[in-house]
Amino acid sequence: MNVFGIGLPEMALILVVALLVFGPKKLPEMGRSLAQALGSFKKAQQEFETEFKKEAEDLKKSMNAPMKAEIERPEPKALPEPEGEVETTEENPVADEVEAVATEVTTPDASAASS
Repeated sequence: MNVFGIGLPEMALILVVALLVFGPKKLPEMGRSLAQALGSFKKAQQEFETEFKKEAEDLKKSMNAPMKAEIERPEPKALPEPEGEVETTEENPVADEVEAVATEVTTPDASAASS
């Protein structure tokens, strides 16, 4: 039997020295507290392992899952309400200008015809 690199004769010698130093009344109390400390350490180790395995599994699932990309549209910015009354007309100045340019392009110029 080899525990922590200590054989049976060395372990017996350590127990005898501990018995002489602490006495027969304190030795069982120390053994109990040592066993409780080892038990709580083992429980904490098991909790850490289960939490670590759970996180590793979640990470593996997220790495294997297809990525979804969504583009968020910015909220439209509202212009401040104008003060007073606003006149509305049916005319569209941009459309009128486009129409004027289109008629200029399609109609032959008198200067181009004379040359």
